[in-house]
Amino acid sequence: MHGWSCLVAGCLVLASLHAGAQSTQGLQGATQGADCTASASSACYRSFQPPESGGALHYYASLSPDVATPASPTRALIAMHGHPRDANKTFDAALQAVRGAGALADTLVVAPVFQVAQDKAGKCSTPGVPAAEAGDLLWTCGSWLEGGRAGNGNGNGVTSFAAMDALVTELTQRWPSLRTVTIAGFSAGAQMVQHYIGFAQERQAGSVAVRYVVADPGTWLYFDPVRPQPMRDGVAVAWAACGSGADTLRNCTLTFTVAADGACPALNRWKYGTDALPASLGRNAAQARQRYAAADVSYLEGALDSSDAKGTYYGILDKSCAATAQGPYRMQRGLAYAQYDRALLAPDKRREVVVVPGCAHDVACVFPSAAARGVLLGPSR
Repeated sequence: MHGWSCLVAGCLVLASLHAGAQSTQGLQGATQGADCTASASSACYRSFQPPESGGALHYYASLSPDVATPASPTRALIAMHGHPRDANKTFDAALQAVRGAGALADTLVVAPVFQVAQDKAGKCSTPGVPAAEAGDLLWTCGSWLEGGRAGNGNGNGVTSFAAMDALVTELTQRWPSLRTVTIAGFSAGAQMVQHYIGFAQERQAGSVAVRYVVADPGTWLYFDPVRPQPMRDGVAVAWAACGSGADTLRNCTLTFTVAADGACPALNRWKYGTDALPASLGRNAAQARQRYAAADVSYLEGALDSSDAKGTYYGILDKSCAATAQGPYRMQRGLAYAQYDRALLAPDKRREVVVVPGCAHDVACVFPSAAARGVLLGPSR
């Protein structure tokens, strides 16, 4: 029995990219009549103020609620940027996925931008994405991905998780036809989404359904003090003995054993675990675990994001002891977490992990792939 499973399409269908998927128009040369279902531009860049936040959050949107004959999408795909806050590239990759599925007319694509002050954004900026403006909510390069508070605005600052809650509400109010909202993140954006799930606002029964897609994060939030250990024939082995790429874990099973944290004090601390959970997130560890277990969650992994080879951005992968306890590379960490989820968090749920062939650590490869489209779009309601 293999140590992991994936959808047939995810294992066998190669990612399909259209010309221009890895480039964006950014904000240059944009006109009021720009087609926001084609690529990111200034005409697609909107903002709103989360309640009681005292500041603005910006997002790209593929449709406008203000046109003479408003579109009536039934689905929204919120695509969360990575550490370089590459919302334009992430927006374009999500558009490419929706276009490939033939669902542009029915699907609103949105990509929020969690702004960082210009004098602190040198290591987390992407050409074409607007810099912070006066009145914008501001985080640091790393605080937004773990639910940190904005450093400005009213009171103690709105958390990035509360800002995401407010964005979902904003979209459902502006587009009341929405029935399903999928929040998908890639890389650091996937860390943000995966951590957010347990703390997301509960929606009333019968309202919009919210789904989550977690794609290639560097590390994961565990709700138990266990970590994965590869096994072969009942004997613990190193991860390297279990294969790589699409063959990762085919020759091994995983057990989840309590990891001693004496030599690694951060092992079970937030953001790797739920010790020292920030009170600002509004739930305790048991409540967050219950919320995560009840959520609709799917996982995406690039098959080539499983080594230190070119294209994996191994140089920026978290290699702390708390991170390496989850596995050596992103794909191994992701497959292990999906198995942990199915075994210990939500054994009664269908947790799907789709492996995308031919992709390393690149949202412009993973999101538009044929393998990923069904996960990102989800079922129609």
